[in-house]
Amino acid sequence: MTTRSRVRAISVALLTVSASVALVGCSGGGSDGATPSATAGPIGKRVAQTCTELLPADALSVYGKTFTLDDDFTPEKGTPAARIAEQRGRVCHWSATDDASTTITVAVADLPEKSLTNLKDALYERGGSVPTYRVEGYFSLTDGVGRADAFADPYWITATSTLFTEPGGAQPVVDAVRSVVQPSASATPAG
Repeated sequence: MTTRSRVRAISVALLTVSASVALVGCSGGGSDGATPSATAGPIGKRVAQTCTELLPADALSVYGKTFTLDDDFTPEKGTPAARIAEQRGRVCHWSATDDASTTITVAVADLPEKSLTNLKDALYERGGSVPTYRVEGYFSLTDGVGRADAFADPYWITATSTLFTEPGGAQPVVDAVRSVVQPSASATPAG
């Protein structure tokens, strides 16, 4: 367990600097894991589902707003969504039609087991476990923006929005995406 504790400590340090840097450190292979390089390439598999498949419009209706998918969205550098994009994941961004400042960003990556383990360890150490996500899940609220992370192995799902002020606020989004990437998890209760 000493090695696992060290891995967790390293992962927490990486998460503190940038939550998404943990992906780089867990790619394994011959690279040093310190920084991404053009030759290292992504470690994730391409996520085939489209944004509207991952999160249908009816899943967003619970928020009492109409949302429009922003096809031109580029995630901010260093964010989990940006790292997921680098790993061949799918990044989706919706804006409320009546208030462009109300947005929901969802990103999904299909990652190797070691990467998922390192991410889970780092989030576990940070705290905020959410058993109602039916898979290993976490929630945090920073500067009014809620972030939900769920692991429907081999997928890492992360969602952010100002609408997510508590874990349950992100539940409809997490449930919708999880049911698409891992339908079997939807039928299995947590426990």
